[in-house]
Formats: sequence, C-alpha cells, structure tokens
Amino acid sequence: MSSKTVKTLDRVVIRFAGDSGDGMQLTGDRFTSETASLGNDLSTLPNFPAEIRAPQGTLPGVSSFQLHFADHDVLTPGDAPDVLVAMNPAALKANLADVPRGATIIVNTDEFTTRNLAKVGYATNPVDDGSLESFHVHPVALTSITVEALAGFDGLTRKEKERAKNMFALGLLSWMYTRPTAGTEAFLTKKFGSRREILEANLAALRAGWNYGETTEDFASSFVVAPAVMPPGTYRNVTGNTALALGLVAAAHRAGLPLVLGSYPITPASDILHALAALKRHDVTTLQAEDEIAGIGIALGASFGGAIGVTTTSGPGVALKSETIGLAVSLELPLVIVDVQRGGPSTGLPTKTEQADLLQAMYGRNGESPVPIVAPNTPADCFRAAMDAVRIATTYRTPVFLLSDGYLANGSEPWSVPEVADLPDLAVEFASAPNGTDAKGNEVFHPYLRDDDTLARPWAVPGTPGLEHRVGGIEKADVTGNISYDPDNHDRMTRLRQAKVDGITVPDLEVDDPSGSARVLVLGWGSTYGPVAAATRVVRNSGRAVARAHLRHLNPFPKNLGEVLRAYDRVIVPEMNLGQLALLLRGTFLVDVRSHTSVRGLPFSTVELADVISSTLEDLP
Repeated sequence: MSSKTVKTLDRVVIRFAGDSGDGMQLTGDRFTSETASLGNDLSTLPNFPAEIRAPQGTLPGVSSFQLHFADHDVLTPGDAPDVLVAMNPAALKANLADVPRGATIIVNTDEFTTRNLAKVGYATNPVDDGSLESFHVHPVALTSITVEALAGFDGLTRKEKERAKNMFALGLLSWMYTRPTAGTEAFLTKKFGSRREILEANLAALRAGWNYGETTEDFASSFVVAPAVMPPGTYRNVTGNTALALGLVAAAHRAGLPLVLGSYPITPASDILHALAALKRHDVTTLQAEDEIAGIGIALGASFGGAIGVTTTSGPGVALKSETIGLAVSLELPLVIVDVQRGGPSTGLPTKTEQADLLQAMYGRNGESPVPIVAPNTPADCFRAAMDAVRIATTYRTPVFLLSDGYLANGSEPWSVPEVADLPDLAVEFASAPNGTDAKGNEVFHPYLRDDDTLARPWAVPGTPGLEHRVGGIEKADVTGNISYDPDNHDRMTRLRQAKVDGITVPDLEVDDPSGSARVLVLGWGSTYGPVAAATRVVRNSGRAVARAHLRHLNPFPKNLGEVLRAYDRVIVPEMNLGQLALLLRGTFLVDVRSHTSVRGLPFSTVELADVISSTLEDLP
C-alpha cells in the first residue's frame, strides 16, 4: 500500500511547455480530455509558434498548453500556472516570469545541457545555481527514464523512444492529479493501431510516468479535484472552432438547406474547414479554394443557388474578400463570413489572438455597405453564435460577419450538447411564383420587392419558372432590380439596405448588477467575457459593487444599449485592440466610455482587469 498522502484542491492551473516538437499540444489536449471526463469545469489556452518548426531549443520555438480545472465554474484559463512542466531550458525561460513564487516546476534535466542552456542565454544551470529556490522544483530526467522504460523495444531507435517522453510526462501528471488514462490509451490505440510497436511504446511510457509518480520519493502527495456542479445533461469538451462548425451544421439542418463552405486555409480558422469536411454526410459540401477571393465567390454562388453559403478566414483574408462581401450586400443574399481574428496587421502574429478586425468588419468595404456583426463569447458559445449568424443571414437576406478570435478558436471548455428539438426553427421560404405585374398586366417577378417587417427581398432559386432576374454589382432599381444609375434610386436603395440592418431583431443587453447600486459598468465583447466575469467576481468578493454586461451583437447594437451606458457614472470597455468598440460607442451614443486595451497576443488576465476596476472605483467622486 502506498504511504503517500492524497490532498484535495478546489482548482489547479497547469502549463505544459516545451519545444514545438515535444508534443505539448497533444499532451495538454489529452490531459484536458481526461479532466473533462471526470466532470471538472475547465478552460484551456494553447500557445504555440507560427513557424512549422522553429529552431530546436530556442525561445521562438517554445510551445505551451495551459489548463485551468476546478470543482466550480471556470471563467478563464488562469492568470498563472500552479504547475509548470518545462521540457527544456527554453521552455523554462520563456514561462518562468508567469510562475508565482511557491509554485511547482517540473524540469526535464536531460535537456539542461551546456549547449541548450547557452542557446537561451543561461550562463549557469538554473536547476543547480539556486535561482529557483523560491519554487518547488522537481528535477526529473524525463528523456533518459523514458528511454530506459522502453529498453525492450528493440525495433525502435533511441530518437523514436525519446519522442515518447511527452507520454511519460502525461502519465506523471495524471498520477499527480488523479486523472484516468483509459481515454488516452484508447486515443493512442486509434492513432497508432497500425504501428503496433509505436503504440506499445507510447502506452509503456504513459504507464511508466504514472508508476514513477507512485514510487519516487520526490513526490510525496497526489491531489484530487472534485467534479464541478453542473446542470444535468450530456457534455463534451469542445474548442471554439469545432463548436462553430457544429453550429453551422445545426443551423443548416434547422433551416432545411444544404451547407456549402468555400474556404482558403488560414490560421487560426483552418480547423473549421477540417471539421466541416468530416461532416459531409449531413449535407455539407466543403471546397478548398485556390485563394480567398475564390473561397467567398464559391460561398456566395452557393447562396444564390439556395444553399447556406459560408466562408471562413482571418483578418488578412477579410481584406481580400471585401469586394465580394460588397457584392453580397448589393445582391442582398444570405452569406456568413467567419473571421477568426488574429494579431496583425499583415501576416502579423498568426497564432496569437486579437480583436482588431471590428472596424474592418464594420466599415472595411467601398461604399455604404452595412453588414451585421455577431461575436461569440466563449468556445462553447461559438455554437449558438453560428446559429444566430445563419438566422440573421437567411431572415434578412444579408451577409453576416461572425467575429471569433484565436483565443476562442483554439481554447476549449465543456459544452452541454443540446437536443435538436430545442434548437430554433430556421425554416426558409423561397420565392415560388411571380409577385407583381408589368405595365401590360403580365405577371412578373420583382426581385427587390421587400418584406414589410424585415425589408428582406425574396430569395429566388435559379431555375424556378417565372423568377428569372438579373444579378450583379451595379446598382439595382428599387423593386424591379433593373440596372439603375438614377441618383434618387441610389439614395433610396442605400438607405433601405441600412434600414434593413438597423431593423434586425436582437435581444436587449442584459446587465449583471446583483447589488443594484453599482456606479461602474464593465462592458465587454467577444472573448473578453471570461476575464471580465472573473475580474468582476474578484472585485465583488472584496465587498465592492460593480456591474458587467457583454455584447454579442455589434451591428446593430441592442436597442437599450444607450440607456444602459448612461445609467452608470463610469463605463470601462476592455478590448484586445486599441479601442475600436470604444470609438463606436462614443460616436454612436456620445458617452465617454473608458477604454482599456491590450495587443499582446494574449487574453486579459483577471488580476489586470480587477486592478483596472478597483482603480476606477477609487477615482469616483
């Protein structure tokens, strides 16, 4: 019987860090999956370089995966790790500044060679020179122990054996935090089933890591984090990109229409293309185009043909798609443009997060070309946001921007899988017969005869007898759709398109103000939801009142937004840009909102926003 103690914790933040070839994303993903199976609430933050393979052992090549799991609701991936697993000196140096004193650091001592230390500027070995004395350091020769554990696998080279060290690390951490390994064993079996020796080696390394934790004297305790209390239901761990793909498919199903994706691969949106390509059995067609322009052309053509056309991209791709988005505005056809925002401008920071495409989505086209904008707030919420975007696109016959970002796209959390019957009915009615007469009294089809409530024009599927009509980018005559250069007609059509977007039905903004007496409101949008919610929780726990609200719809704004903003003495708007929403709010409502911005490629920390809120409260007269 083991003499080791088992301690109970309410929450843990773990960060796996190593070279981009060390399998840290896979290790973190597997640990996350096992944690989700135990019923913990969780949130993750993958962080990896843009290069396919940066120079080994260098700071630019460090890849990390952070996981926050708890026995209560989790809002962020955590500000700082309680445990850092550093596979080499670069991983230690790149992440040490984030690790609080007293935290646990597990280092792979095999990689702390003179050459590797010199690569990142260490004159001496930090494991030995006392510079880590304020942390609980566990030196573990991960590589050599793994190789020794696989000594019986004669068909594998030493290098192949060394690659299994991430499974050893996973096994060790699984023992430390009482995580099961059955799911990982099944995953490995599926992945390497045709390569029996590779499979058995990885399984052996995983079990060796668990056994090492159980037998070594260096780890005196293991830990338990109880399941979180959640509403009953079926849950799965989901990333934002996966949830978004599932939301698009569910929306198409509820609309009774095929889904067609025209896309050009771009980080961090490419996983949506991958996910949808695997769902063709659900009447999904995916086409990987030769460029961004072709991708959106395919999607818009599909919409013209009576399907739900979708295109996925990131900021640089939006710039290339802008002319076709303007064409969709002019044609007044449904189209969903998914922009998974990343750091910019230009190529920028492809694997880092940002919210800097808001103004581009709002105004980044020639002419007056209004487009609705929907922004999900968590990885799981990407599902509902995708359905909402399809609802707006099909109901109002308009292109719609869905603004996700890299944090949501790659991050994950538990998602309560809904019942199909509980999803909204998005049924679409196509035009089926002529809707007007010409001067001679003959029946004709008027493609721009609008619905009185939505101002949407009829959606006429090509080939329907009697519904022949012109399409193109030149201005249309009101009602008839004929080409028109008439100044008054252009003015009328421009105002009608704007009025259609302004009239889209969106829910009123809900304010979370438990005290009812808060004088400060924190207003977020998109992926700032978690950090804002966590920061307001911290401030409230200190006995001070603060309200918070979150925008899903950025165009049009909720109709009560101006009233909400004017109800507070101070309004703080945190954004991962230089104040784009704040600019829109000031210009629209003439309210002096206070912008708090960050463009570091990382989400806000809870401590940072809590300090901003506290300082604002202290400055109140």
